[in-house]
Amino acid sequence: MKLLEVKDLKVKVENKIILNDISLSLKANESYIMFGPNGSGKTTLVNAIMGIPLYEIVSGKIMFMGEDITKKTVDERSKLGISIGFQNPPEITGVKFSDLLKLCLGKDPKDKFSEGEKKLIEAFKLTGFLDRDINVDFSGGERKRAEILQMIFLKPKLLLLDEPDSGVDVESLKLIGKEIQRYVENTGSSALIITHKGDILDYIKAKYACVLLEGKSHCFANPKRIYENIKRCGYEECLTCQKRVIEEQYLGQEKRIDKCAPHNT
Repeated sequence: MKLLEVKDLKVKVENKIILNDISLSLKANESYIMFGPNGSGKTTLVNAIMGIPLYEIVSGKIMFMGEDITKKTVDERSKLGISIGFQNPPEITGVKFSDLLKLCLGKDPKDKFSEGEKKLIEAFKLTGFLDRDINVDFSGGERKRAEILQMIFLKPKLLLLDEPDSGVDVESLKLIGKEIQRYVENTGSSALIITHKGDILDYIKAKYACVLLEGKSHCFANPKRIYENIKRCGYEECLTCQKRVIEEQYLGQEKRIDKCAPHNT
């Protein structure tokens, strides 16, 4: 079953085209990885899928669970089961972290956490942060752990994660990765994960990845192989490889397995 389909999507931000003819699809109960250098449009894509107003969809469609959500608002998409984790979660003064978690759970601020909820908060090592203002004086790893916990409490069908492994230590990365994987496995949900490092692949069982370059998507293959190719050959080789494969297909030749050709996985 296709959970998410992005069809020929063109997106502009402040009158500048950032994404052009992006197409991809995600199945239910799987995690997907997206690689790409800075400025390639990865953040624009996840924000457009979420419906953030700054990111204007010029053409194309976004389908979620078979429904066209291209013109739906952020809150409408959230209610359908889409949740986003930002690259730099903001500080919010005057609001306790515990109150935000209860809001995510649909509880009243005066309600208590259940034993299961307490265990999950403890698993994220955030029990001592409940009475603190949201993200105020949190480290990078603490902010990311807090945001992933909020997303899990929302029980989304699709998690959009913008670099959950950036600015975190090894211990936080391991915890975040394992909890994302556990949530996907236990709920049948899916995750689209943007990453630069690829270290999160040690904990996420993802079958597919793609590379976003120059506002277009390239490749759709095994994440670890793509990542190894990027480390060895660089991002630009993905463009060269893509052109080579297209030429071979056009000429009717058999695709050969190149050292930097993740398409052939």
